[in-house]
Amino acid sequence: MDIDLSPEDLAFREEVRTFLTENAHKPSEDYMKWRLNWFKLAREKGGWDVPKWPVEFGGPGWSPTQHYIWEQETAEHSIPWDLPFGLGMLAPVLMNYGSKEQQERFLPDIRDRKVNWCQGYSEPGAGSDLANLKTKAELSADGSHYVVNGTKIWTTLAHIADWIFCLTRTSDTGKKQEGITFLLFPMKQEGIEVKPIITLGGAHSVNMVHFTDVKVPVENRVGEEHQGWTYAKGLLQHERTGLAGISRSLVALETLKEQAATVKRGNGTLMDDPAFRAKVADLEVDLMAVEFTELRSLASASSGSDPGPESSILKLKGTEIQQRIQKLTVEAGGLYSAAWGAAQPGHRFARGGMSGYLSSRAYTIYGGASEVQKDVVAKNVLGIKKSSK
Repeated sequence: MDIDLSPEDLAFREEVRTFLTENAHKPSEDYMKWRLNWFKLAREKGGWDVPKWPVEFGGPGWSPTQHYIWEQETAEHSIPWDLPFGLGMLAPVLMNYGSKEQQERFLPDIRDRKVNWCQGYSEPGAGSDLANLKTKAELSADGSHYVVNGTKIWTTLAHIADWIFCLTRTSDTGKKQEGITFLLFPMKQEGIEVKPIITLGGAHSVNMVHFTDVKVPVENRVGEEHQGWTYAKGLLQHERTGLAGISRSLVALETLKEQAATVKRGNGTLMDDPAFRAKVADLEVDLMAVEFTELRSLASASSGSDPGPESSILKLKGTEIQQRIQKLTVEAGGLYSAAWGAAQPGHRFARGGMSGYLSSRAYTIYGGASEVQKDVVAKNVLGIKKSSK
């Protein structure tokens, strides 16, 4: 997609490209030292280390177009890995609903990448139906702390997390969305057991987490008791926008076309095959449409608004597109995509094709399943109400 860039935006793009090129990781460098130094240099640029944070919390205050440029350029260049849980999910909740003390306590370490966070949302029997969660937090008689008991599942990177932001039930009366409280507590303490779950692609990224009489000081409660659902909804909107991965898909699709052009097919290549080329073209059209939606979302955010229902559109279509790219990568690799091991024959890109495809099956589940996103879009975008029958 081409958008008209002002001279100022063109200058910004060049500035971003120069920064990313000059500070790219070199093979001889220690990765972890480079990573921390990269964020330090980005911070010195004026909040580039926290591009989505508002100015009052140290962010750069970019326009929607500048955010768009940043996403495009960082998708094409080598930047340090970063975890979204603290930076992009918990931080906005603390900024909007946390106390001044909580902001001063947690946000600096989040920004400095000193603390790894995980998200305690989904439970056995309460995945997409998140409001049906059962993990209980009971307030002590003296009102000084909560005692948490229950189980969370699909908890990404819980095995390396230092802290968890967790939805707990503090009341069983009224609507199920009521009586939910948002708590923060350390993962390395008595009463917390983390059990690994190996995914279809063979990776250990998610876990089951059991809580047994875990004590949480009342000052670690974000906002008001029983109001956690309100805070959770805002967090999910930020999460879903990030999961769409539009810029990454743009780069991945171009990579796919380059890979397919190396696969011989008759007197030409796979990219000369009309059927395969039609699938790629169909993907490009859908990706362009989602990209425009992302720009509208950025424009809304720049005016001070929280992500709205368009975040569900982005998550729904963005993750489907990621899956389609993975599927076409496997198709381009052909029989070689099914091979595993270091001595795999055939095209080099096919080696990770099947693993990526299997892992991508979860894209349309985590962060709210596609069926949930469709319900949100139907209700809040199309205005379709549930039948009273």
